[in-house]
Amino acid sequence: MRPPRLRVLFVTHNIPRHPGDAAGSFVLRLGVALQASGQQVHVIAPGGDGLADREVLEGVSIERVRYAPPGRMTLAHSGTMAEAVRGSWGGCAALVGLLRALRKATKGHLVAAAAAGEHVDVLHAHWWFPSGLALWGLPRRAGVPLVITMHGSDVRLAQGVRPVHPLMRSVLRQAAARTTVSAWLKDAVRSIAPDLPVSVAPMPVDVNGFPPGDPGHPRSGILFVGRLNVQKGPADLLEALARKPLAQATLSLAGEGPEEGRLKARAEALGLGDRIRWLGMLPPQALADCYRRAAVVAMPSRGEGLGLVAVEAQLSGTPVVAYADGGLPDVVRPADGGVLVPPGDIDALADALGHVLESPEEGRRRGGVARAAMVERFAPSAVAERYLDTYRAARDRAP
Repeated sequence: MRPPRLRVLFVTHNIPRHPGDAAGSFVLRLGVALQASGQQVHVIAPGGDGLADREVLEGVSIERVRYAPPGRMTLAHSGTMAEAVRGSWGGCAALVGLLRALRKATKGHLVAAAAAGEHVDVLHAHWWFPSGLALWGLPRRAGVPLVITMHGSDVRLAQGVRPVHPLMRSVLRQAAARTTVSAWLKDAVRSIAPDLPVSVAPMPVDVNGFPPGDPGHPRSGILFVGRLNVQKGPADLLEALARKPLAQATLSLAGEGPEEGRLKARAEALGLGDRIRWLGMLPPQALADCYRRAAVVAMPSRGEGLGLVAVEAQLSGTPVVAYADGGLPDVVRPADGGVLVPPGDIDALADALGHVLESPEEGRRRGGVARAAMVERFAPSAVAERYLDTYRAARDRAP
């Protein structure tokens, strides 16, 4: 007999604003997969200029809340919330407005659902901050079990500010279940809240959106995908490109960020100008094409919550060379075709990338093994089943 349908309410500060938008796409992927398994999902998320208050995206209903005057709803979706809040009083005011708006909309949805005889079974907050904080105390009063998933930026925020630790512990303590998207994040959370159980449950990836392409098509060059900032490590990659093992290699960088000007100046100083392409931000289809054309993807980043780029690249049949840091060892596994090097070791990074470039057959073999591993772990149906188990356990533990 099939288990009864669950009604799940997502609360998140990040979810796609339109078809093809990459912002928070994994949250939407989980909602789509859960509905494909027979569940009902509704999402409460921040609004924005030009966005409808209510819409259906890929079959998932989304309620977008207004939290600041027009033109000032800029905190969400950009990945720079912490910087915006630290940088201005206006950012702080917008954050307070966002917390209040998410809480008010969630409370309203719970009340309306109960009045209609459609009680919400599980409340799922994505990121403990801001979503989990916005819901502080509400799930218990509403009698709805809470699941909190931490994706990386929220944990890094707490790691860097010790006075935030008691607040994070209080928010997490109210949850019936806590998950992280990588083992590294789990360890980081446990270092802050050692008395709270945490499980690892990655988000799904659109495996069909990153096909490997024609195995006979030649691949070439190194690809970097991500924000051009210190944490993602593009500066290390430029230094590696100037080393002897990569003397003839080309590099494409897909992304934008605060370090772009300094990176371009450093590339010129190293004499790399004619070997680098600066692609800027790319839409999903163009990015998928880049993955399929590259011989190898480089991820010299530190403190990565999981490493979605590594998952997408390997789904595309492209081997990944990454720093053995953060959540990257969870997805870039030597046994599954990946290559890990010590963080900050420029020579090891150059050697590993050079080896893949010099051995196209080996690269194709690694890419094929990596794709099979990614499909098994990150296919939406498989991830949805794991979260359904988490939801049911949370519901059964609820008083």
